[in-house]
Amino acid sequence: MDVLNVIEVIGTIAFAAAGALMAIHKKLDLFGVFMLALTTAVGGGIVRDVLIGINPPTAFVYPLFTIISLLTAIIVCVGYEWINKFNNVILICDAVGLGAFTAAGANMSFIYEYHRLFITVTMAVLSGVGGGLIRDMFVREIPFIFQKEVYAVASIAGAVCFFYSKPFLSGSGPMYLCFFVTVCIRMVCMKYDINFPVIGAKRNEKYESMGE
Repeated sequence: MDVLNVIEVIGTIAFAAAGALMAIHKKLDLFGVFMLALTTAVGGGIVRDVLIGINPPTAFVYPLFTIISLLTAIIVCVGYEWINKFNNVILICDAVGLGAFTAAGANMSFIYEYHRLFITVTMAVLSGVGGGLIRDMFVREIPFIFQKEVYAVASIAGAVCFFYSKPFLSGSGPMYLCFFVTVCIRMVCMKYDINFPVIGAKRNEKYESMGE
């Protein structure tokens, strides 16, 4: 198993756990838990593969990641009471998954010889945020990337670091750097509550207070 596979496994476990926890919090049944875990884990990769012409997508040809996702969902269900004691566990899992799939997506652009910054960033972001975007839409939540959260920008920053470090770092160095930068930006922003400004937020708060 090479570095790309290891990173994809890490991302799959992290995203599947985040999806399963979200489903449990939303009081979905067991099938819903499995589907949300699976969607979060492999959804972004499927979107990426379709756009670059991999047909059928890798997730359908090699069921390893589907199996990993379902096993992760089972573990989350069994250990939910213990896991739920930790604060922000969904966000932490989501940050790790974001970093892992951003790195994997960026690397895919070079594997298929798309040596352009825009394509690298696009493939990285699609891989990183696609599954979470579909997950949030399923449970009628506004996706992180459409809110004030620094989410997609962390993925973009990681992909840019991957692209420009590729000529200078040998082997899997760019992937490690991409993973590290993406996760660190996301975690720091969560830790210190760093967000983008929301247009009209003060006015909306004023109207809400008047309504009360």
